[in-house]
Formats: sequence, structure tokens, C-alpha cells
Amino acid sequence: MTNKRVIVIGAGASGMMAAGRAAELGAEVLLLEKMKRSGMKLRISGQMRCNLTNARQLDDFVAMYGANGRFLRNVFHHYFRDDLLAFLRRYGVDTKTELDGRIFPASDDARDVVKAFQRYLADHGVQILTGVRATSIQVDRGRVTGVQTEQDIYRAAAIVLATGGASYPGTGSTGDGYRMAEAVGHTILKLRPSLVPLVVKEIELARSMQGVSLHNARLTAYPCNADEIDPSRTPSSDVGRGTGREKARWPVIESRRGKMMMTHFGIGGPITLQMSLAIVDALDKGPVSISIDLQPDLSDKQLDQILQQDFELHGKRSLKRIISDLLPNKMVEPLIEMTGMPLDKPVNQINAKERKRLVSLLKSLRFNIVGPLSPAAAMVTAGGVSLKEVDPRTMASRLVSGLYFCGEVLDVDADTGGYNLQAAFSTGYVAGEEAAKFVAVNNEQGGGRIRLK
Repeated sequence: MTNKRVIVIGAGASGMMAAGRAAELGAEVLLLEKMKRSGMKLRISGQMRCNLTNARQLDDFVAMYGANGRFLRNVFHHYFRDDLLAFLRRYGVDTKTELDGRIFPASDDARDVVKAFQRYLADHGVQILTGVRATSIQVDRGRVTGVQTEQDIYRAAAIVLATGGASYPGTGSTGDGYRMAEAVGHTILKLRPSLVPLVVKEIELARSMQGVSLHNARLTAYPCNADEIDPSRTPSSDVGRGTGREKARWPVIESRRGKMMMTHFGIGGPITLQMSLAIVDALDKGPVSISIDLQPDLSDKQLDQILQQDFELHGKRSLKRIISDLLPNKMVEPLIEMTGMPLDKPVNQINAKERKRLVSLLKSLRFNIVGPLSPAAAMVTAGGVSLKEVDPRTMASRLVSGLYFCGEVLDVDADTGGYNLQAAFSTGYVAGEEAAKFVAVNNEQGGGRIRLK
């Protein structure tokens, strides 16, 4: 009976949770997935290990989403990390917590998580149709009536839109949900790639350092061209979303210390990904450049003194040999070439001015940012359905009766560390639960129109 049916569009993390929870409460649930199988993006998440959630306390957890984290407080109070881990244990998935608070399946296999959800759906009788692409949401007099697919129309009393974002299109996340939501009146805030590597203008320099992993660098972004950076403004502690210091002092956009990588197109690695959204947003306003401090434990003065001592102690050694003790091998020659000095120059022939030029490069290796890689290379999509149009208690649309949202289709995104998946599971749980309640009340009232809370 379609007046008791909930249709969930999208069988990703949030969609499978929503479908299972709605069915668990007695709703007739139809789960539509355009790919050939469910959980495609979940299978490859966390480098196929599936970073499920994080051990941080709630306030710190919410801070990882920036200003939009407030929207998630209600759903996190209703369904959070302990609930998720208990659910997974119930379906045979033990978990482990790593040193940085990230929580993974004990098996390090994302497929175990997908199998748990598949058993959950089967236990509660969810009907799954794969290879079926939804194209639009049917609405009549302000309430949902069904879903149009490429093959047919499926009737329903409630619909949960769980189509994901626009990243990793090979897994089915191609932005369909944004188009469907906009077609029924919802505002879609600008879509941007988040947690994405960045392309630099000095691509030949980056390519010469390709593959270098920096395990302890400070990356700082500035709203100017690289030759205009004032390195004295580089903060000594992290500034950015989830760091405890959300807003940087002008002219810094964000600054983080940790691991990063040089690539054939620019920069990648954890701190690059974490800063990428702030940089992408800043590029809309003007040029952006970055400075890499390769020796963040030392001040300019301290580094200069160390080099001076080394030059005096090992005066006949070449500059290349001395610098090899400070940098990964693949960075040594490119950086020395930037100083204009020969690689084999004996260090006892280097004057104070040349030494300070070397210190300047070690403390502030600069690149101009061209932009991010394509959204397809991003881990998540920022932007999406405006949160002003969604009830944070129920995930219900404030515009269309019987329509619910969950997961990445919403304008919610966070740094890496399990936060995005936890948001998907939590919003999916609440959306499925509320959709089931909605159809139950709707059925009792004989299909009459129901006002949202």
C-alpha cells in the first residue's frame, strides 16, 4: 500500500541507515539505487578501511563541521557514536580506536560495514531495487506522492533523499539529489569540492618534488600572490575549522601543521585536504598562495645559527651535502636551485646574505594556488540543500510535506577523521525514523494532509 510506503533514494551510508530504521519501525520501505549494488562509496571510504566515526567529545566533534555543526546537535543527541558502534556490534562488526581518535572496523575492511547494513535491511524486509535511477520527486499540493525513475513512477507517502554529493561519481554520487531538491523548491547553496588536493601555478617545481611526504611541516594560506607573502605573519599554532581557533588573523586564511605531500600537480596530504575548502572559498575573492615551513620547530634566527655553525664546522662540504641532512632527497636540488647557488658550492664560501636566502626558502617555500582538482577527486562535497529549509529535529523539508533529507546532500561537511560518515549515519537514522512516523500518522488519518512540526 503506497500510503504506508517510504521511498529512500540512494543506498549509501545515510540511505541504508534511513531505510533500515524506517522499516524497523514498521514502514513499507523501497530503497532505490542507480548503481548495480549498494554502499559503493562506503566500500572505498577511508582507503577501504572505513573511518566510521571519531572518539572526540560532542562539543569538539561538532566543531569539526564549522558553523553548520550546530545543525547536527539534535540528531547527535538522538543517535551518536555509541549507538552506531552498538549497532555494528549487533551485526558482528567489532571496532578499534586509533591514536588520533579515528574509529575503524577491527578488520580494517569497509566491506564488513556494508555487509552489516545489508543484513540490517534484509532483517527488516526492505525492498531494494538496484540499477534504477531516480530522476524527480513527484509533488502534489505541497506533499510528496512518489518518485519518477527512468523506468517508472513509484508511489509513496514519504521520501528520503539520500543521494550523496558530487564527489567520486564512479560510486554514483553525481549530484542528482541537488537537482531533484531544487526542482521541488529547495535552495542549493554553492557546491564546492572539499577535502581535495590543490593545483599550483609552479607545476614544474612541484613535479620535481613529486612523491615527497613531509611529516612535520606547517602549511599556511594567504589571500595574495606568493611574492607578496609576509612570512612573519605565519601563526605558531593551528588556525582553522575544528582547531579551536576558527578565525585567523588577517592576512592568514588558515594554517595547520602536520603531514602533507608534493604531487605532480601541486600539493596533497592530510593538512592540505583539511585546508582545501577555506582555500577554495578564498579563491572566489582573489589570488591565494601558500607557504610551507619545512622547519617549523625552529625560528628563522635559530635556523640561521644552526646553518652558520654547520658551515663553519664542515666548511669544505658542498651545499648539497649539508642541506641533505635537512630535507628529503628529492627536495634538495630544486630548493638549492631556487637560491641561485651551485649545488657543489663549498659552504665556507657562502656569505651571510646567501645563507639568509636559504633560511627564507626553508621557512617559507611558496606556491601560487590555481585551484582544486575536479569535484570528482574530492572526498566530500561542500554546499547543498540549505539548512534553513530543513527541520534540524526531524530532517524534514520545511517546504514539502513528507520529504526528508540526510547525508551529503545537505549543506554539511567536515574535516577528515570519521565526521562525515557519522553525520551520514546520524541524519539517516533520524530521517528514516521520522519518515516512518509520518507515514504511520498519515495512514491513521486516511491520507489527509499533515502539517510538519
